Amino acid sequence: MQIFRQILPILTWLPAYKPVNLKWDLLAGVTLAFFVIPESMAYASLAGLPPYTGIYCYMFAGLLYFVFGSSRQLAIGPTSAMAIVIGGAIATFSHGDPGRAVILASGTALIVALLFVIAWLIRLSSLVNFISETILIGFKAGAALVIASTQVPKLFGLHISSSNFFERVWLLLSHLSEMHTPTLIFGLVALTLLIAGHYFLPGKPISLIVVVISILFMYFSGVGYAGLAMVGEIPKGIPMPSFPLMKSIEIDELLSLAIACFILSYLESISAARTLAAKNGYEVDARQELLALGAANFASSIGSGFPVAGGLSQSVVNDKAGARSLFTLIITSFILGISLLYLTGLFRFLPEVILPVIVIYAVVGLIKIRDIKHLFRVSRFEFRISLATILAVLLLGVLNGVIIAVVLSLVFLLKMAATPHIAILGQIPGTSNYSDMQRHSDNIPVEGILILRVEASILYFNIQNIHDKIHRLVDNYEGKLRLVIIDMSSSNYLDVAGARFFLHMEDDLEKKGIGLQIVDALGQARDILRAEGMEKEIGHISRKVTINDVVVAFQKSSH
Repeated sequence: MQIFRQILPILTWLPAYKPVNLKWDLLAGVTLAFFVIPESMAYASLAGLPPYTGIYCYMFAGLLYFVFGSSRQLAIGPTSAMAIVIGGAIATFSHGDPGRAVILASGTALIVALLFVIAWLIRLSSLVNFISETILIGFKAGAALVIASTQVPKLFGLHISSSNFFERVWLLLSHLSEMHTPTLIFGLVALTLLIAGHYFLPGKPISLIVVVISILFMYFSGVGYAGLAMVGEIPKGIPMPSFPLMKSIEIDELLSLAIACFILSYLESISAARTLAAKNGYEVDARQELLALGAANFASSIGSGFPVAGGLSQSVVNDKAGARSLFTLIITSFILGISLLYLTGLFRFLPEVILPVIVIYAVVGLIKIRDIKHLFRVSRFEFRISLATILAVLLLGVLNGVIIAVVLSLVFLLKMAATPHIAILGQIPGTSNYSDMQRHSDNIPVEGILILRVEASILYFNIQNIHDKIHRLVDNYEGKLRLVIIDMSSSNYLDVAGARFFLHMEDDLEKKGIGLQIVDALGQARDILRAEGMEKEIGHISRKVTINDVVVAFQKSSH
């Protein structure tokens, strides 16, 4: 029974559900539905798919996340970044066939679901830890600019086809004289209402209000004859679940797209889930979220949707509306189903320009100027990494940008590990403790002794840098150097190459008449050093001997 509780969190929280929370979940579910109807249609349009497929995503994905999810407030559906990744690739694979595009997008969601299940089986939840916040800041900003470049031309009533960000910007500037003025005016008014509404009525479904106002205005005014393009009536009814039929060659083509969607979906979802969990005083299960997102993407796939994720904006709306549990997703799915059955005719009066307006407003929030400025002040290296990520996304597109972000994160980690800081330690005045002299200028150096601390694991790929730094410090030592002490308290791991490096260093120092001692080595490091014969060269490596013990013993032997 315990294994079922682990796989199906609903078996744990549902029996303990308090009826008093139902009114809050009902309110949150209704609010979320009103919020995601226009947003989901806008993101589907951004993905190059019929607007109603976005509604299908929310309606089906929420049903299975309700069963498998470990977050209480996460709202699962299409997101702006996922939509742009899908749109850029599916347009190429479908060769302009709208029906085929829907099948391929659904097929991608099915592959994403499979990747999530595999990741769950092999416990790949630590994946998120390899993507730094620095990289995400750059990626989100770059993705927002790419998304905006695809939507701004629609605000001007222009249809610009290009896969390159800079070319789209140039084409927009070149064709401004051809803009459709009524479309631009209508779009700017809608954008103004969105901005004002979110400022004066935070937490309210402003997007839906703007959509309703637009529909009513077009219905009663007849302005549609001025040339504004309409969304048109969407298919009535709920689609029957079915598997997308794909050819083997199409599966091969979609695999790289699915991998990018898998990474992006997990990053977006776990980030949003952890943010809300911390706010509400509980924890999410990172591994369980892999299975839950796999189930959600599977549901979206058989429901004629496309890859989904837990978006922060819709999840925050859900949380602020008072969501206490995942019952909100059931309520939301029910309302979306009712809308598809009885309200589809209203959308034929919705101007198309409203959808890009909603997308533009949503993605502007992804550009965190304050965070970028903070990186510039705190770490110029990380600032450059973030800018490099933005540039990579703009030049290569969001799909390749996801891969570049992952690679840059790994390069960033390796760069930090490959060039560790080596602190020169001095005695803290009035104590027997030692710390970094660069940070504490009042520390007292010990005559004839160079005390160093390598502040990283010592591994095959960083030993050359460590070797060069230590030998430079030895050569530059002022006065007669007689002993080097290596404090290994900050070295969590030591590999065989690292242990042999110390053997070679001991040999080099001995030729110069300099001794070597190792202190505070952790258990694993002591084991490897002993196995490689280090104790034969420098004596017993004890966990009980401190820097001060070695210093005192050396000073006594020198007198």
